[in-house]
Amino acid sequence: MKAPRRPPEPVQVIKQRRDATLRALVEGVPYIRYLGMQFERKGDELTGVLPFDQKLIGNPMLPAIHGGVTAAFLEVTAIVTLSWTYLWEDIESGAIDTATLAAGGLPRLPKTIDISTDYLRSGLPRDAYARARVNRSGRRYASVHVEAWQDHRARLFAQATGHFLMPQPRD
Repeated sequence: MKAPRRPPEPVQVIKQRRDATLRALVEGVPYIRYLGMQFERKGDELTGVLPFDQKLIGNPMLPAIHGGVTAAFLEVTAIVTLSWTYLWEDIESGAIDTATLAAGGLPRLPKTIDISTDYLRSGLPRDAYARARVNRSGRRYASVHVEAWQDHRARLFAQATGHFLMPQPRD
């Protein structure tokens, strides 16, 4: 005999759990806060947002966003998107406890093995956006491609491909 089916959770409860998980991922890393990065969520899709700030300028003569900031923006977008992807089932099932997240119980993040950044044009002094696509994700290894743009999605200013070591489950 089948076990009785659990009634579905209200949509607001699921949205709150998604938002709490994303907030924990972003606020748990001081450098993300320093850069001022944010993430916009539409369902399971994330867009990294790097609001312009004068401190991000590397070459004041152009002016252009510092290459290290651009690379960090791409890498952070890849890591947060990868984490979001592998945590998705736990978020949806309720296995992630929002109280633990609020108390600083940050999930383990993937570790960068290597990342290759292509600077396609100067990052202008304005807001930047990035989206990552997980090409492969296994138990131990993942490959991610990230693209960044400013004014027009088809006009990229940087892109990166990275390989990451996936976190092992806690005992």
